[in-house]
Amino acid sequence: MLSPSPRSLRLGLAGLAIALVPVLFAPQLWPLWLAFWLVGLSLGALDAALCVGPDRLAVSLQLDESIAVGAFAHARLQVRSSAPGPLVLELRLALSQHFDRLPVLRGRVERGSLDLELTLRPSRRGPATIDAIWLRWQGPLGLVRRVHRRSLSVATRAVPDLTHVRQAATGVATELASRAGSRVERFVGDGSEFDRLVEFVPGLDRRAIDWKASARHARLLCRRHRAERNQQVVLAVDTGRLMAEPTGGLPRLDHAIHAALSLAWVGIESGDRVGFFSFAERPGAWLAPRAGRPAFRSVLHAAGALEYTAAETNFTLGLTELVTRLQRRSLIVVLTDFVDAVSAELMVQNLGRLARRHLLIFVALADPGLQALIAAPPDDMDSMHAALIAESLRTDREQVLRRLARAGILCVEASSERVCPALIDRYLQVKRREMI
Repeated sequence: MLSPSPRSLRLGLAGLAIALVPVLFAPQLWPLWLAFWLVGLSLGALDAALCVGPDRLAVSLQLDESIAVGAFAHARLQVRSSAPGPLVLELRLALSQHFDRLPVLRGRVERGSLDLELTLRPSRRGPATIDAIWLRWQGPLGLVRRVHRRSLSVATRAVPDLTHVRQAATGVATELASRAGSRVERFVGDGSEFDRLVEFVPGLDRRAIDWKASARHARLLCRRHRAERNQQVVLAVDTGRLMAEPTGGLPRLDHAIHAALSLAWVGIESGDRVGFFSFAERPGAWLAPRAGRPAFRSVLHAAGALEYTAAETNFTLGLTELVTRLQRRSLIVVLTDFVDAVSAELMVQNLGRLARRHLLIFVALADPGLQALIAAPPDDMDSMHAALIAESLRTDREQVLRRLARAGILCVEASSERVCPALIDRYLQVKRREMI
């Protein structure tokens, strides 16, 4: 598609100024204005004829088959031109809603080729596409410009970012804590599962002496214990409307998935059996607790397939379904969110019933917007009202968390950057104290 360029529009405005000369001063000079327009139209037609056609351009885009959500991915855009001279291009990609918008790109085709490194960032999981690219360039005289849409149909998939999992698992869990349950702990009282007998030496706890074994071997022997393994850990992720709201550049659901995957990895490495459950207006995915690395791959696949929904969460239906699937006492990690005490009433009641049989860890993301509104100086009445409402919501959240704590539920409320290490720390405390 051809259209006038800004240069031709400026020349058109100059033509209007020339047209005023015969009107104001010398009517016999009207042929000058006509000649100006004839020359301008001729140059425009010549520029359109010399402008490079879209059939002389070839476009290709290379992108990985899967990219991590919230992380920056690099793509290579290559434009080849069979035109004899250099060509200045403006480019814009038609991206699906999974990607952040990109600004207009500019480049110069030198020696028949233009290579650009693009930085893309998916902000939502799921199948992401680059449908087309829009190209715009001018003719050699700069009087016309051509706009062309080239279909690309490049598909990729935005998946959970495992960088968060690796950072949380290795950065928070120390060498001792990360192997809790898989080797002997050196702290008295940490663990009740028998591991082995060792010879008593000064400094060991005398209460650990096994007198019967010592009598059989004619020397003092102590019992060594380790943290109990093979416990059940179930990750219950809420996929309702509130979890689709963005915070920290990503939907809350994706932050919950990253935290769940981090805990799944640490739990499997600690020797526990990890399961997965999702729910919104009705129960969703279910994976029975399993041990070993294949269990983590199953959890990763199930978490990556979760969809964003606009439905309200039905805690009664979802948590009741979860109870019927568990036959033994388990550690249940519920990753969800709430707004105020009124809307959270059903959630608190159902979590309280669930906590009578199982050990629960409740995980919610702290809202940075509330704290910002509370800390903002009240410059006018609107900002004062916003601060009061934010303070009321913050008070409601604290009341809900206190009610959950009184019901025996362990609560974790942290920012999107700190939720992964905070959850892993709480899980390791549960393991050391053998609370399950």
